Amino acid sequence: MNGAPIAAFGTGRMGRGIAAAHALAGQDFALIDLRPRTAQAWQRLQDQARAELQGMFDTMLSLGCIDPTAAQAAPGRVTLVGRDDAPAALASACLLFEAVPETLDAKREALEFVGRHTATGAIVASTSSTMLAGELSALIPHPERFLNTHWLNPAYLIPLVEVAPHAGTSACVLERALAALKTARKIPVVCNDRPGYIVPRLQTLVMNEAARMIEEGTATAADIDQAIRYGFGPRYAAMGVAEFIDFGGLDILYHASRYLSAHLDPVRYAAPRIIEEKMQAGELGVKTGQGLYTWEAGKVQRFQQDALARMARILALNTQEHAAQRK
Repeated sequence: MNGAPIAAFGTGRMGRGIAAAHALAGQDFALIDLRPRTAQAWQRLQDQARAELQGMFDTMLSLGCIDPTAAQAAPGRVTLVGRDDAPAALASACLLFEAVPETLDAKREALEFVGRHTATGAIVASTSSTMLAGELSALIPHPERFLNTHWLNPAYLIPLVEVAPHAGTSACVLERALAALKTARKIPVVCNDRPGYIVPRLQTLVMNEAARMIEEGTATAADIDQAIRYGFGPRYAAMGVAEFIDFGGLDILYHASRYLSAHLDPVRYAAPRIIEEKMQAGELGVKTGQGLYTWEAGKVQRFQQDALARMARILALNTQEHAAQRK
C-alpha cells in the first residue's frame, strides 16, 4: 500500500489541484477516492486524473513557473488511492484535505469515513468555499483538529489559501496547518469562521455589482471588464484594499459612500461603523499616520514606490496583451 503524509480525499478538480501544488513543491501526496467503483470505472478515473494532473504540470512549465526538472518529477509524487486501500492511506497521513462536492450529505459521508480511519492527531481540513468549519467540525471525531482551508482555483497556480479555524480548533493545529501550507509554497491568511471568508465575500459584491451595472445599462460587459483590467484590478493587485483606503484617505471613502448611498442604494453603499468612527477620531490614513493601519513616516514613501513599481509591471503586461489583441 502506498501512503503519503499529506493527502486529499475527493478526486475532483480541487483535489487534483491541491495534489499538483504539493507535488510541485516536492512533496509526496496521496489522492484518495472514497467512492466504491468497478475496476473499469477506477481505471477510467485514474486515467482522467493523471491526464488532468499532467495538464497542470505542462501549463506551469509553459508559463515559466517551473523548470523542466520539476515538471518531470511532479507526476511521480502523486499516488492515486482507491477505496479499498483508502483506510491504510488515511491512517498514514498527518494532514488531510477534504475536497468532496459542496453538499452536506457528501461531506458527512466522507468525514465519517475519514474519522474512522485517521490517527487522532491528524489534521483534517475542509476546502469548502461555502460551509463553515464550525458547521462541519461536529462530523468528525476530535473536532479540535479540524479547520477550513479555502484554496482558490486553480489551486496549483494561485498562492493564496484562506484558513478559517472554528472556535474549538486547537492553536497547535492552526500553527501546524499554516506551516504545512507555507512548506507547499502557499501564502495562507487567517480569517474568522464567518460566511464568505475573505475573497468570496469581496468578489461576490464585485461580481453582483458588475452584473447590476449591465442590467441597468450603466456600461457594457466589455467596457466593465476593460475597466477592471486596466484600472480597478492593477491597483488592488499592487496594493491591498485596506492599504488603498489609507492611501486615498478614509475621508474620501466616507464621502463617496454618502453620495452613492443617497443616489444608488442606502444600504448597499453605506459606510461601515469603523469608517464613521475613524472619521470622528480624525484617523484618515497615511496623511494622519493612523487609519486602518498605523503608518510610520519613513516607510510611507518606500511602500508607495514599491506599490507603484508592482502596478507598473502589471499594467505593462496588460497593455502588451491589449496591443497584441488589436493587431
